[in-house]
Amino acid sequence: MPLCPGKGERDVEESGTVEKIKIGISTCLLGRNVRYDGGHQWDRYLTETLGRYFTYIPVCPEVEYGLPVPREAMRLVGDPAAPRLVTIRTGIDHTAGMQSWAAEKLQELEQESLCGFIFKSKSPSSGMTAVKVYVPGGMPVKRGIGVFAAAFMARFPLLPVEEDGRLQDPALRENFIERVFVYRRWQLLLAGRPKFRDLERFHREHKLLVMSHSVRHLTILGRLVANHEQLPFDQAAAAYLQVLMEGLKLVATPKKQTNVLMHMLGYFKNVLTPEDKEEMLELIERYRLGRLPLIVPVTMLTHYVRKFSSPYLQEQLYLNPHPAELMLRNHS
Repeated sequence: MPLCPGKGERDVEESGTVEKIKIGISTCLLGRNVRYDGGHQWDRYLTETLGRYFTYIPVCPEVEYGLPVPREAMRLVGDPAAPRLVTIRTGIDHTAGMQSWAAEKLQELEQESLCGFIFKSKSPSSGMTAVKVYVPGGMPVKRGIGVFAAAFMARFPLLPVEEDGRLQDPALRENFIERVFVYRRWQLLLAGRPKFRDLERFHREHKLLVMSHSVRHLTILGRLVANHEQLPFDQAAAAYLQVLMEGLKLVATPKKQTNVLMHMLGYFKNVLTPEDKEEMLELIERYRLGRLPLIVPVTMLTHYVRKFSSPYLQEQLYLNPHPAELMLRNHS
């Protein structure tokens, strides 16, 4: 059975020692036998691939709340907006007990400096979305949220969260991992006792990345940074983070990515040969049509950034928002 990495464990790569990012996770996804039937839901991608970069903090609400393994299965019943957590056979209502436990657990997790959480899909305690709710006199509806997951997201509304089932979607997987790395960079920014000039640099480095998700949010962030003298730093930073994470939650579609690629290409209009420009436009168009993965035009533009030494583009985290080894931009 795979073990969860210990706190503070580090990942050693050729480039040096890189501290792993702390992520909360449903314990069963690590391969631990904590499910109601005594089994697990080991996800090898999470442990063997993302585990190179993440340190997992495991949470099993039902076991930590005090239920045994194995145990009677539970489900959500009643109003989908405020469902009850009830055992299927005996009808025991564990809602209040689970909510009380969750309140204490969230205080504990607040000390972990998490950068995200991966929930177990469909779980009545940990499902993040579309959990079945059994309504009186009708068919179950997939509109529920697990009791612990709901409490977690209410307590940490800006933290990146996702569930194992949705992470099978390449676009959602990239979106989640990208947000995790941005959130970690934000944590490091705050840890350095920043001043407004540090916030300005953070914003400048993330401009194109935010643009690939939402031009509207980029505009709002730009105004916050430009008018920062109207607020104390703590207030300005809190407002910035809220807009930043809300914007990054929007999936970067091919249309949005194409807009960023064309924006970057504009920086080379006076240095590229007509043939090079035509080739670059063709790569971007083929990506837009779904015939090439994003990594192809990004790699070519990265080459031009280095060749022509564009200071502004060189500092853009859009070019390397997450480890290349994850190959998150290799899907079309």
